[in-house]
Amino acid sequence: MAWFKRKEESSGSKVVIAEGLWIKCDSCKEIIYRAEVERGGRVCPKCHYPFRISARERIGQLADAGSFEERETGLTTTDPLTFKDTKKYRERVRAAAQKTSTDEAVICGIASIGGQPAVLAVFEFGFLGGSMGSVVGEKLTRAIELAIDKHLPVLIVSASGGARMQEGILSLMQMAKTSAALERLAAARLPYISILTDPTTGGVTASFAMLGDVIMAEPRALIGFAGPRVIAETIRQPLPEGFQRSEFLLAHGQLDMIVERRDLKDTLRRILAFFAAEPPRSR
Repeated sequence: MAWFKRKEESSGSKVVIAEGLWIKCDSCKEIIYRAEVERGGRVCPKCHYPFRISARERIGQLADAGSFEERETGLTTTDPLTFKDTKKYRERVRAAAQKTSTDEAVICGIASIGGQPAVLAVFEFGFLGGSMGSVVGEKLTRAIELAIDKHLPVLIVSASGGARMQEGILSLMQMAKTSAALERLAAARLPYISILTDPTTGGVTASFAMLGDVIMAEPRALIGFAGPRVIAETIRQPLPEGFQRSEFLLAHGQLDMIVERRDLKDTLRRILAFFAAEPPRSR
């Protein structure tokens, strides 16, 4: 999604379309009025493609007004490998924090969704591609443990490029750590709802994102482990049409449902109400 400025000649006079008023859809490539997109929850009015949104915007769309209580805000990322490529890892983290106004790639807390209480964790893709490092894994694990302590369901909204390469094996360990925490949640007979958005890839897909009791996705979300180009080059075969998009995964049994953004909160409310009404022993 990008703003642009265009000048045209019309009846001898210049017509200027102001910067920020119009955007181009990444899917249908139509030029659309920004206000229409905003009114629709950041969804293209032409093709219904859901634009990427920040974690704070997502929380605002899902949580009841004023109900979100953020937790585990004091955790900060270190640099265990003293990693440096074209930039130092610490510099990348600092820049990401300034860009997104968040301290890490996931925001966790307790919220009410349509009157139903839950622990909510939402990924911020703008923070180093929503990658999962040690702090992200720790925040998710603590959020799941909070849900067990409070006897609440867990909702995780994923938007991630996978494990964070700058932390090496320590980031890959978070896959097992979060999966083990979800096993304890299951042992407590508490539901976990996983919401996959564009993109959900790498180690996130290979761990907690695909472990939900209910797994749902937004339309056209890219979901998979390795990228389609890497897979095609590895197997040396063309990939099916729509490969790794949510519609393809639904057709092949890897998702329970695809939900339009405008319907997501009400769908979650109904699912949470169902689990709240169901006796724990029957789950």
